[in-house]
Amino acid sequence: MKVKKSSGAAAAAAAARTEEELGRKALIGPDDVLGLQRVTSDYLCTPEENVYKIDFTRFKIRDMESGTVLFEITKPAASEREHSEKKDIDPNAGRFVRYQFTPAFLRLRQVGATVEFTVGDKPINNFRMIERHYFRDQLLKSFDFEFGFCIPSSKNTCEHIYEFPQLSEDLIREMILHPYETQSDSFYFVDNKLVMHNKADYSYSGGP
Repeated sequence: MKVKKSSGAAAAAAAARTEEELGRKALIGPDDVLGLQRVTSDYLCTPEENVYKIDFTRFKIRDMESGTVLFEITKPAASEREHSEKKDIDPNAGRFVRYQFTPAFLRLRQVGATVEFTVGDKPINNFRMIERHYFRDQLLKSFDFEFGFCIPSSKNTCEHIYEFPQLSEDLIREMILHPYETQSDSFYFVDNKLVMHNKADYSYSGGP
């Protein structure tokens, strides 16, 4: 299992971009999304653009200091998903996650996110994820991870280490009082071309 830390150096150098500008582009690359100043309102690519058949099957979040597992989810078997997806009319099903954490999550310094994923029959070069977190229109942190090369028809496991920024007490209070106004975009690239886009929102009030 690979363990990788985020690199945020590229974010500062990217020129500002709007979602409308990117929507007119035939090919969206890493520098494009690094220039976004707010969370997107829609997806920047379709599920069909995932021609590599990348499928995230397991996800776990743990506090690196204590080792406590904070969140864990495993997808059903492929045969079960195929049966349920036939009844699902939403083409974006599975691309959005809603997280519910306690206020203590906002004071963590370092979190490990373990992902397990499978790939189809094509080799994957330069697999990269850029994940940008916002509270309202304020960018909290941009994370940048390299998965590297994935061989065809393989199952892969990788742990990404998230170094959280220190938030002010006023901002923490606002994020707790306004659940789901903290949002993120996760952009996945192969050879610098956007192939997947997932979204999430977050509550830190300790309840639904």
